[in-house]
Amino acid sequence: MYQYRIGPTLVPLEEDPAPEDSVLVLLTSEELARNPVLLGLEQTLIHTPPARDARVCKAEIRRHCLCGTIVTPRHTRDQSPIAFGYLLAPGRVVLCDDTGAALSMVQRLQKEKSWKENSIGRFFYEFLELLIARDPHHLQELEDRLTQLEDQVLAGELEDFNPRMTALRKEIAGWIRYYTQLDDVACELQEDENGYFSENEQRLFRMAEQRVGRLQAEAQALREYGIQVRELFQAEIDIRQNRIMKILTIVTTIFLPLSLVAGWYGMNFVHMPELTWKYGYPAVIVVSVLVVLICLWIMKKKKFW
Repeated sequence: MYQYRIGPTLVPLEEDPAPEDSVLVLLTSEELARNPVLLGLEQTLIHTPPARDARVCKAEIRRHCLCGTIVTPRHTRDQSPIAFGYLLAPGRVVLCDDTGAALSMVQRLQKEKSWKENSIGRFFYEFLELLIARDPHHLQELEDRLTQLEDQVLAGELEDFNPRMTALRKEIAGWIRYYTQLDDVACELQEDENGYFSENEQRLFRMAEQRVGRLQAEAQALREYGIQVRELFQAEIDIRQNRIMKILTIVTTIFLPLSLVAGWYGMNFVHMPELTWKYGYPAVIVVSVLVVLICLWIMKKKKFW
């Protein structure tokens, strides 16, 4: 468990905080379940959602606090989903994280950020900004993967398209769902029903909401781009099928007159003069070849291929 005093910077605390301090507490679900006794934080910790129960991004307004969970589409190096619970109360911020991602972000804020307002609102705004700071890079990677798929389709390389496109569609859908839920969280923070934040902090949360909205629009554009790539793939499949049907049609058209000739001379009527003609068989061969050549000449002239 880690404790920080929220001032112009984050200052680690080695002892229980004073009641008048603005405090950040960072702990795991196991530590939260043990109900640690912290001076001035006992009632706050009761309402903190554990990280292991996080499934969606949400914000819940309660009588004495604002709490919720955040789940991102990103994963840690061991492929664990980055998810944590949070709680905001007067002078108190609690983060419940089992992956270490929140701790890494807090340590980065401690080194890089400083602010004039010693408030929980300013800290949580900076935390949200850092949370989505690298999201444009992830969205750009998704776009690059879609572009690569598009180039392969145009080059006629259609193998393994469906599994790769399905994985991309699921990933993009996850980002869109994430931004939709995160936008609701930012909206709840901006409305500030409990009156925890100043006007400047509400303005900051409005900026965060607008930025999340722009990221959501980019994710929606990626979904539409994916639909276009899939339509292009289907068009290439249709073109291949049309080419096959065209070849089969040409072959059928060429051999249809030959089938007619074979049908005629396969009836073996008694009074067919060609049956006893010395050159009947060679004549049928010559006629068949001429029929094929005439058919090919007509198709070439009509530009059927």
